[in-house]
Amino acid sequence: MAYPVSPFELFVGLRYTRAKRRNHFISFISLVSMLGIALGVAALIVVLSVMNGFQKELRTRILGVAAHAQISGPNNSLADWQSVDAVATKHPQVLGSAPYIMAQGLLSYDQVVQGSVVRGILPERETQVSDLGDKMKVGRLENLRAGEFNIVLGAELARTLSVSMGDKVVLIAPQGRVTPAGIMPRVKQFTVAGIFEAGMYEYDAGLALIHMEDAAKLYSMGSRISGVRLKLADMYQAPQVARELSAHFGDDVYISDWTRQHANFFRAIQIEKNVMFIILLLIVAVAAFNIVSTLVMAVTDKQPDIAILRTLGASPASIMKIFIVQGTLIGVIGTLIGVAGGVVLALNIDVVVPAIERLFGVHFLAKEVYYISELPSDLQSRDVGVIASVSFVLTLLATLYPSWRASKTNPAEALRYE
Repeated sequence: MAYPVSPFELFVGLRYTRAKRRNHFISFISLVSMLGIALGVAALIVVLSVMNGFQKELRTRILGVAAHAQISGPNNSLADWQSVDAVATKHPQVLGSAPYIMAQGLLSYDQVVQGSVVRGILPERETQVSDLGDKMKVGRLENLRAGEFNIVLGAELARTLSVSMGDKVVLIAPQGRVTPAGIMPRVKQFTVAGIFEAGMYEYDAGLALIHMEDAAKLYSMGSRISGVRLKLADMYQAPQVARELSAHFGDDVYISDWTRQHANFFRAIQIEKNVMFIILLLIVAVAAFNIVSTLVMAVTDKQPDIAILRTLGASPASIMKIFIVQGTLIGVIGTLIGVAGGVVLALNIDVVVPAIERLFGVHFLAKEVYYISELPSDLQSRDVGVIASVSFVLTLLATLYPSWRASKTNPAEALRYE
């Protein structure tokens, strides 16, 4: 049965921690242990905050173009989409919806040919489910008007084709027309009416937007579309909303959500975050177990004091708790310093990193190479709590053996040569 620490044990343990030692090497090891724990805790908090920031930034950029959930028909064909849209928007989690036609195409301009995903949209509805309207570098989504055959390209796709506003590109649809000369692909000339930059290479290099009515004519969809995209109040509820809508529509339609479409990507990020947590936790563990050597030397140094305390009536359990208090205090102070330093650094990473870059003349994330050119940080209180708790537990475990060894000190043997 464990007993709480008495005021006597707490007082002596704190006194031992504050007292000037005859052996200054012990004080040095204590300081190194404390700083090691502080450094490890701070590093853990900063690294996890930066990884959370990257995850949040990538998720925001992906979902700025993709939808939280989408309802599609069999064979990429959904008839009577207005009724499907009306039912879906009645769900309390659905904030907006937009119909779309999704197809493949070849874009050609001046001897350059590039494959692309072609998405037919209604510009006035698209702003309800994506942020593409805010990502326009040139032009506006509203420039896509039915019958004018305008097109909006991703920035990398426009660069590959070497086109700019007003240029004419040829869109070749793989669905062909049967003619006496054979199957001929459908070809239509479009005018570049805008260029967007979403910040994700997948979309910037491989997505083209046209008006949904123009897409229906080019791909012979008639009144049918590919599906309806949805924006939800809480994107983390997307799997549940998809299940509820699936139960309502049955097998007539297929409903997917962003967690399914990008599952491998976000799972890889989460696995990397967990591995980094374990690796950096080893730094804290090494620093925490330095306390073992600190307390072992302290016990050896305090042998006469332990013997005197025993002869005055202190029990072995009291001696053990005295050294547990001493070792735990080192760990707690180191943890608190690390938490404070880590939180301050994580909250000011956008100031600290540019200052380091200017000081050493380097750039960690060059804009020419990376789409995220600044280190994002998302400090989460849950991570801080877990790190602090694990650090405290490791510190406590490190005190047990040397404290138990101190409790086994024989007073007669300790005082023999005093």
